[in-house]
Parts: sequence; C-alpha cells; structure tokens
Amino acid sequence: MNPWLLLIVVVIFLWLYFSSRKGGSTQRGVLSFGKSRAREVADETATFADVAGVDEAVDELKEIVDFLRQPERYASIGARIPKGVLLVGPPGTGKTLLARAVAGEASVPFYQMSGSDFVEMFVGVGASRVRDLFEKARQSAPCIVFIDELDALGRARGSGAMAHEEREQTLNQLLVEMDGFDASTGVIIMAATNRPEILDGALLRAGRFDRQVSVDPPERDGRRAILDIHTRDVQMDPDVDLDRIAARTPGFAGADLANLVNEAALLAARRNKPKVGKEELDEAIERATLGLEKKGRLRTEEEKRFVAYHELGHAVVAEVLPGAHPVEKVTIIPRGMSLGTTWHMPQNDGHLAKRSQLTDIIASILGGRAAEMVFIGEPLAGAHSDLSKATELASDMVRKYGMSELGIRTFEPARKAVLGDFGASPADHGAATADQIDQAVDGIVKEGLQRAIKVLEEHRDAVEKLTDELLAKDSLDGHVIREMLGLPPRENTEGLTIGPGDAPESAKATSSDAATKSDAAATAADASADAPGDEPATA
Repeated sequence: MNPWLLLIVVVIFLWLYFSSRKGGSTQRGVLSFGKSRAREVADETATFADVAGVDEAVDELKEIVDFLRQPERYASIGARIPKGVLLVGPPGTGKTLLARAVAGEASVPFYQMSGSDFVEMFVGVGASRVRDLFEKARQSAPCIVFIDELDALGRARGSGAMAHEEREQTLNQLLVEMDGFDASTGVIIMAATNRPEILDGALLRAGRFDRQVSVDPPERDGRRAILDIHTRDVQMDPDVDLDRIAARTPGFAGADLANLVNEAALLAARRNKPKVGKEELDEAIERATLGLEKKGRLRTEEEKRFVAYHELGHAVVAEVLPGAHPVEKVTIIPRGMSLGTTWHMPQNDGHLAKRSQLTDIIASILGGRAAEMVFIGEPLAGAHSDLSKATELASDMVRKYGMSELGIRTFEPARKAVLGDFGASPADHGAATADQIDQAVDGIVKEGLQRAIKVLEEHRDAVEKLTDELLAKDSLDGHVIREMLGLPPRENTEGLTIGPGDAPESAKATSSDAATKSDAAATAADASADAPGDEPATA
C-alpha cells in the first residue's frame, strides 16, 4: 500500500475520532465544526453598579441600554441607533465588563465570543461560524453580540505575503452580516480591542462600528471607586486609607487594582491576620510594580550604603525642590531587578505641568547620580534608568513642549520603516538644527544634575544621618525624611503628565534600576513597566 495514502487515511481517522469524542458522535462533531462557539448568557447579572472609573464610557453606553428597553421611542422620531459599538482601551480597563453590564441593565441575552474563535485552519469555517452567530442573534433579539479581541479577526486585509485567506473571508462575512440587518431588529454588535490602529477601515465606516467608546485607565478618583468595589467583600482594617492607595497607583487599570486587593488578602491570610492592613496593601503594590523581595542581592555593608546614598539623593532633592513629587517611602530592600526604590506620590493625576515643575522633576530623577558624586566621589554603573528618564523628559521639553531657547515649535525626528517602506518619514529639520536640539537637551540635563548636587551639598549632614537611619531600618517614610531635613509638611504637586498619550515616564518610583508603572492615563497601548537598568557597581 502506498505509504502516503496510508498516512492520509490515518490523519482522517484521527480527525474523525477526536471530532466524535468532542461532539458526542462522529456526525455531530463534523457537522458542528462550522457552528458558532459563542457563549450565551440569558440572564446577565452585571450592571453599571459593578463598573467604576470609566464614567464617560458608562454615559455613552446608557443610550444603548435605553434603546434596548424602549426601541419605539427612537423609531417614532426616525433616529437610527448605531449597529456596532467598539470599545477601545488598554488591557484590563473593563471593556468586557462594560459590555456585560449593558446586557444586564437592558435584561437581554448576551452572546460572547473572541475574535480568535472564528478563525480555523480550514477555509470557510470562520465564515460559517459568523453566519451561525448572527442567525442565533436574530432569533434571540433583542440581544447583544460581543466580540472580544476584535483585532484577531478584523485586522486590515493585506496582499501577497500579508494575506490570510481564511481570516479575510471571515472578516468579509462579518461585514456582510452587519450590512444585512437593521439595528431596529434589536441586535446590537459590541466589540473590544486594544489595537484600533490595525483594524480594517471597512469595519469602522458609518453603518458598522461607527460608535467608538474610549475606555481609559482610571484617574485617581476612578481608582478609588474601583477599590471600593473590590474591597466590598474583603475584611479590611479600619486604618486602611484607600485614598492613599489610589494615589499610589497611577497607571493601574481596573484589573490591576483587583489583583492588588487579592494579593493583599493572600498576604494577610498567609500571615494569619484576620483583616487586610496597610502593610499588606503596600507590599502588594511593590510586588506588582517591582517584583518579589530579594534581600540577599546586597551582600556587603558598602553596597547597602551606596544604594542608600543613591535613593536618598532622589528623596532629598524631591523634598527640597517645590515642583518635584513628594516622597512617600524610601527602601533599600531589593525587589525584582531593583536594588532600592524611592516612591513618589502626587496628589492627583494632573495633565498640565509648568516648566519649573519639569526641571525640578529632572533634578530629582538625577538626585541618585548627584548623591554618588557628592558622597561616594565618583558615579556608579547603576543609573541607566534615571539617565534615560531625565533625557526623555528633557527631550520632550525641547521637541514637544517648546520649552527651550530654540523657540515655540515642535521637532519631529525621522521615523524608521516598519514593513518595507510603511511608516517611514524623514525628520522635519536639518542636521544643524538636530545638533542644536541635542545641545538644548544636554543643557537641561546638566542643569538638573548641578541643581541636585547643590541641594545635597547644602544638606550633607542631614543626608548622612538619614543614610544611617535607612541602613538601620531598610525603609523610611516620607514624613521622617522631611522632619530630619527640618522641612514643614507640603502639599503634593500636580502629576507629571503633559497631555493624553503624550507623557514621558514619570518619576513615581525612581531607583538605581527600578521598574515602575506608567503614568500616562490615556494611551492605546497597555500600562506597562519601565525596563530595568543596570545594577550599581559592587565594591
């Protein structure tokens, strides 16, 4: 017998065998291959009361709920409800929960399916599943069809090597189905994505997903409201200040905050505590942003003193300069790739900052390098992250914000091509101007370093005392640092963010190589961590 024929027979037999086991019989397994795999929830229990931190998105979606409840009111005046609603935002911001809440508020069936569930290795299966899904939706109207991770299905169609026949056929069928029914039938298509820029333009035109709702990471008040929801069923110590936790977690999405509360509860249970306290929440924040404790990484007293000088350099400069973020805590306990960390806590997530505030923040970022030069006598090889942040902020001041002697204008750098010639663009200035930009950035960074050195030299004795205290206790609270510096309590400044999606990484946590949560609250990308830098040189 031909070995190739035998191999084909074996493959077909195995496919039929596993199809029969999954579907209950061979016939059922084969015939159900093109059926929709959507999960139907007839009585959704989620409501808008379970959603917090995205008030603007909730207000937008209340119109959809009202239509599902009273379609005749809209039809009587000739209003057309959007067929599709696209929820756009970073991962973990609550897009799926919002879609479920719309179904729960309207008391209609809810069909949920991921974009990747449509596409299979066999051509035509995805299109068949789309047809089956919409047929079920029509029979259950009024209802909501929710497609999560739409970018897995709705990526822009390509040609040549970029083409994908099965996915594109499935996308075409989705477009046909959306054109083939009227919103007055009571079927609302909702979808979610964190990559709207790669979606096919045909999906976003009027009559399809023509309503886009932005679901951004929450501001401070929103984070507080989310914490209230996630701590409802958790035994919390009365001394826990959720306002403080909300202030310490800029850039955290709803899923991050839920995980934070759960991690704190696990720590409390592990320590046999009846309630979750401040210590567990603080440690959960540090675990989420920096990683687990690694006390054995600093082996000698000299290494510990070097790291203490570095971290107190950040803290002292930040406390003395009025525009920098106030210090919440300084620690020399290693976590993840960090040998020590200085935590800053702005009062709110401000979206504007003065030039004087930005220069003070740059000085505080460079406070660690300044402390090395003042107290050790030479720089250490652990300030990569600090230098990168200071340079980035100084570059933004020159290139984006018009805060230099080069004038009130922006400077766009050259952009490299992504695929072939796609995305490439030349710089909007010449080589001579580029040299001037570099000099302006260099001047801002050098000025920040000199200001930090001056502050530390003026407070040399206090820094030495603080260093001894930090070495003895491993951690110091911000109010202790202010008291030892002889400074009165001060109000927190505005946050560093300059504009939506336009902000550099903040100095919320600065360290010799700390990883921190991003502070930009309105970007399409996920809230991500800074890349760790190099470790300080050992003696």
